Amino acid sequence: MRLIFWLLRIVVFVLLVSFIAKNFDTVTLHYYLDYEYQLPLSIVLLIFLALGMIIGYLSFLGNESRKKD
Repeated sequence: MRLIFWLLRIVVFVLLVSFIAKNFDTVTLHYYLDYEYQLPLSIVLLIFLALGMIIGYLSFLGNESRKKD
């Protein structure tokens, strides 16, 4: 079972690396007060994926804490 999990991790890692290699075009993010950030597209997508996961996890914790009370 441990071998299957390690193989799955390796596959996910290879997929992420190939995703980053294919999406390395620079994008400009425009923010308030004329701030601009230029980052690779893959980094922007991974940042927003991580933020979505964190927000989802925090909302899950909020629901779980209400159920215990």
